[in-house]
Amino acid sequence: MAVGLLGRKIGMTQVYAEDGSAIGVTVIEAGPCVVLQVRTAERDGYSAVQLGYGEKPRRLAIRAERGHVAALSSKRSKARAELKIDPLPKASCEPPRYIREFRLEEGDSPCEVGQKLTLGLLAEVARVDVIGMIKGRGTAGVMKQHNFHGLRASHGVQRHHRAGGSIGSHGCDRGNSGKIKKGKRMSGRWGNERVTVRNLKVVRIDEPNNVILVYGAVPGPDGGYIMIRQTKKKRKSQAK
Repeated sequence: MAVGLLGRKIGMTQVYAEDGSAIGVTVIEAGPCVVLQVRTAERDGYSAVQLGYGEKPRRLAIRAERGHVAALSSKRSKARAELKIDPLPKASCEPPRYIREFRLEEGDSPCEVGQKLTLGLLAEVARVDVIGMIKGRGTAGVMKQHNFHGLRASHGVQRHHRAGGSIGSHGCDRGNSGKIKKGKRMSGRWGNERVTVRNLKVVRIDEPNNVILVYGAVPGPDGGYIMIRQTKKKRKSQAK
């Protein structure tokens, strides 16, 4: 199994284990997903499967989005037909809201365009990787973004409490006079980045309702779109 699923983060809750302990889990609605395209190394230069999740109302979808999933008559399609170029297969579905690709490796099971992937794909998977966009928090300072403690607010301390301090070395430092070191933690934009949380334990799967519970937190806000796949991280016991 190599292909993952697309889904939506519902929120967090807790479930109880057999010994009565409470476990914090994230509820994810995963699938069903439609295979929109199958990338091949001969045609595209790499192997991947493109999936779509959710349905966008047809009145809100632009022509390019509708043409991506269904065959539409156009000048380009007529020109390709005159040149006897076989058209690419279409999924013949509604335009999806969320589209992402999963890379394939040698030996992975192939998929067909138009095929629907459900949560049964992860039925025997014990641990997964979850990929999502974390919340965008705008421009943030070093205290909020990097947990700097700042200066004291006691008597005699300069009123410069939330500043990050010096950012470069003094001129007496040979070879690095006044330059800022690479990776220096400073204020700036925080969030709105793609983050992967790896090796999360699958606590429970509700296949009829397309719901999966994973241990711990996953990136993104409630209602945000995410990708979920079998983990690629090998544990120490598996690496030996």
